[in-house]
Amino acid sequence: MFEKITKDKRFDEERAFYGFKDIIVENCEFSGITDGESAFKECKNITVKDCRFELRYPFWHVDKFTISGSNMTETCRAALWYCKNGHVSNTKMHGIKALRECENIRLNDVDVISEEYGWKCNGLRFKNSKITSVYPFFLTKDLTCTNLNLIGKYSFQYAENVEISNSVLNTKDAFWHAKNVIVRNSFINGEYLGWYSENLTLIDCEIIGTQPLCYCENLKLINCKMHDSDLSFEYSDVQADIVGTILSVKNPKSGKITADKIDEIILENSVIECTCEIVERNK
Repeated sequence: MFEKITKDKRFDEERAFYGFKDIIVENCEFSGITDGESAFKECKNITVKDCRFELRYPFWHVDKFTISGSNMTETCRAALWYCKNGHVSNTKMHGIKALRECENIRLNDVDVISEEYGWKCNGLRFKNSKITSVYPFFLTKDLTCTNLNLIGKYSFQYAENVEISNSVLNTKDAFWHAKNVIVRNSFINGEYLGWYSENLTLIDCEIIGTQPLCYCENLKLINCKMHDSDLSFEYSDVQADIVGTILSVKNPKSGKITADKIDEIILENSVIECTCEIVERNK
């Protein structure tokens, strides 16, 4: 049996700490020729500090855990799955599919480089973190992000109950089919923002990119700025108050769009009845 505190050791065997409870593992490395997987599977009440993970699936079915100051390298595939009630801080998560089907996890100062990150999770809380991912937060619910720097492609698709503030999102196709999303005081750069979303609210945001916010239901923009945003709001139910200029608005379905200036309003070839009111303050 391992001691309650394990320090300064290397492990490469299969399921090195399988089923352990109430342990502290510090300054250890999980690598080696045995190439064992699932180091902390089915554990509870564990603390992991300043460790390096090169082997696969280290945290599966773990309940009540803290991970800090650690490095999950590119070869550390699927690092956290089916885990709950945890806190990850000051940690690199650089393996593919690093977080999936987890519940009630707080993540502070994490550096993520991981395709398909954060899928099918509930109750994630991010602060002061950086994420690079092709497909982050697919089907995730009850997500909160503060001071997030995201570089992605197909981000937040089918996500529900999301709150984002003071963040920078560089991502195309963000929030497709998402529901109940509020983004505050953030920068959003990417093509085709928010298509097919429901109850998407953007407050004090800066938006850049072509063909944003089409086919939306109950879309709200409050004190936002839009740059290079052409063919906006097509077939959307929208209430928008825009500071500055919109390049073009095309066939918005219903609601009201107010902007300082709209370079082009396109109301033609619509396949549905469009009754949205469009107002230019400076006209």
